[in-house]
Amino acid sequence: MNGELMALLEPVTPEEQKILNGAKEIEKELYTSGKAFIVDSKKMLGKGKLIDIRPHTRFTPFPAHTHNYVEIMYMCRGSTHHVINGGIQVTLEQGDLLMLNQRSSHEILPASRSDIGVNFIILPEFLDGALRMLGPETMLYGFFISALYRDDGSGGFLHFKVADVLPVQNLVENLVWSIVHRQPHDQQINQTTVGLLFLQLANYADKVEQGYAQQQDNHMMARVLEYVETQYQTARLSEIASTLHQPLSTLSKMIKNGSGHTFKELLQRVRLDRAGAYLRDTNLPVTNIIYAVGYDNTSYFHRIFKEAYGMSPKEYRRRFQNGIKG
Repeated sequence: MNGELMALLEPVTPEEQKILNGAKEIEKELYTSGKAFIVDSKKMLGKGKLIDIRPHTRFTPFPAHTHNYVEIMYMCRGSTHHVINGGIQVTLEQGDLLMLNQRSSHEILPASRSDIGVNFIILPEFLDGALRMLGPETMLYGFFISALYRDDGSGGFLHFKVADVLPVQNLVENLVWSIVHRQPHDQQINQTTVGLLFLQLANYADKVEQGYAQQQDNHMMARVLEYVETQYQTARLSEIASTLHQPLSTLSKMIKNGSGHTFKELLQRVRLDRAGAYLRDTNLPVTNIIYAVGYDNTSYFHRIFKEAYGMSPKEYRRRFQNGIKG
């Protein structure tokens, strides 16, 4: 990895210094507010952010935990030893990538000073654009749909042994650089970079170890997602049910089981994602954007937008167009 980036990731953090000074374990309050050790995206991400990075904490075990976000760990130098879902042992070597869904139980054994890993903290909605680039025809699409969006308690992970794949290494380094050095249009850059990363990884299926509790046919789910992505302005559950020759109740249940969300929730996510793109990339009035993405109730849109992004559409546009949003 680039020397400048390594210089930013290598230094001992305040938490690590406490460990070196005699603290017995990590400071859980930095990661969670609850009794169960669920690492909370609200602790890890700033207001309105969908992706960020942090160096992996060294010198002590990182106890078993889950996340309420998607985690990708990249090994910049050295190695780390992981225990996933209570028993699966994975060693992450320099240049490897480990992707974990929100249900995976994850424990990491102590790392030394020379073991430098970086954690990407990613909200699932950030990956929508990357999955659109990946497309349902690629072999990894089904896994990402299942492992990133299912909500049935199954803990999934992917371990990519890609140290020798230069395009993958370059894209990961570009992503780290972009997140560290904030710049205008960085979310578009980061989403595109992750999409390109997924496309490259799809070309190296022989270099991946997969852990997932269930295998399933995702073809129909992919058809639903493609429909929502392309017809979001007017999409209706009854229409896609008719197209797929499925009873409404059957398709509704399949969508919930396959994605962890209802059809309405999937549609809302896509519409808000498109609204965000309009706000970032155009000067269209907010009212025009609301109608363009398929809503006719402006009050309702403002409410759900603020619930999703923690700010009003005007605040969101101002943050992005001023180039301060990560």
